[in-house]
Amino acid sequence: MVDERVTDGRRIAQLLAAELRGHEHGALGRLAVTDVRDVEGSEHGEFAYGVALLPPGETADRRNPDVETREAVDRLADVYVHTDRARVEFRLAPDAAANAGQEAAAEEASGLRVRPKATTPPRTLLFLESGVAAKRALPVFRAVVEASDKS
Repeated sequence: MVDERVTDGRRIAQLLAAELRGHEHGALGRLAVTDVRDVEGSEHGEFAYGVALLPPGETADRRNPDVETREAVDRLADVYVHTDRARVEFRLAPDAAANAGQEAAAEEASGLRVRPKATTPPRTLLFLESGVAAKRALPVFRAVVEASDKS
């Protein structure tokens, strides 16, 4: 078992991207990491990548390399790198993101925090404060995909 806790924002964002890319089926299989930038992170956060949502029935795998140029792709979220954490800004279904985020954050030592962002249109922020939080954020992404399909 690893005793060291990952608290580097860049590494946390990389772990989240790997988790999102690792799913080929179901709701998470429709997510693609796009517009990737090599950033170090800052106190206020630097844009690292977007998370795109493909239409139902399509998956974000090697057979869909043109995800960024397709018209039917919605930007589900943006990921930012801070020096000591990563931040996800959910663009779609912010209420679903908030509800699922609160449930996930309620787990002891989840490494997650969630709060609304007062913008127009509204967004929900999910802060990942450790490497383990990357995996614990997946139910939030799943809830947002499912809520987006219903709307």
